[in-house]
Amino acid sequence: MSIMRRVRDLTVATLNERLEKSEDPVRLIDQFLWSTREDIIEAERLYQQYSGHSNHLKVQWLQAEQQRERREQQAMTALKAGEENLARIALHEKASCEERSAQYRDLYEQSKQNTLDLEEQLRQMRSEYQTVYDKREYYAARMESLRLQQRMNSRYAGGEQGAQPGAIFRRLEDRISDMEHEAKSLHDIRRLGKEIYSEVGQSVQSVVERELAQLKKKLEKEGWSS
Repeated sequence: MSIMRRVRDLTVATLNERLEKSEDPVRLIDQFLWSTREDIIEAERLYQQYSGHSNHLKVQWLQAEQQRERREQQAMTALKAGEENLARIALHEKASCEERSAQYRDLYEQSKQNTLDLEEQLRQMRSEYQTVYDKREYYAARMESLRLQQRMNSRYAGGEQGAQPGAIFRRLEDRISDMEHEAKSLHDIRRLGKEIYSEVGQSVQSVVERELAQLKKKLEKEGWSS
């Protein structure tokens, strides 16, 4: 398993753990999708580089093979011409070409395998991205439903806007009754005040009349006549 694959597995495991604790899973998934998309773009770029490098290695390998065959043909031609020294030189260069061909073949096969591994990782990453994206759409729909439900609960819970018309009129009736009771109480207090004032006035008048009668009797004793 490559380092990139281990990193992707760790990221997915971290996402699953964080989703269980997140209050806003959609935002968390969006962050994951953005990160995954960046990784896919980087992997695609690396895949193109690997493909180009593999093609270059293959060209070097095939060229070394062609040179090896040519040197072998040259050695045979030299032998037929009785030129053993030239044949030895050609065979020596043939050995060098064989070594170079084997080296480039090994590099090519390794690069080709890495390209295939990266291609498989890209396929898995794209599939993973699509799966998480589909989940994101589902969770986004659930979050929107929850948001609308909360707005509805806030709109119709505990206020006159959410109360039934009968309840509204009952509260209005109670309020008007309280106002009427308050007005009647104030009226009764004012009337009581007038009665008290009237009673006080009558008492004072009685005292005045009594004292007036006493004064008249006193004057009559002194010889005063009305």
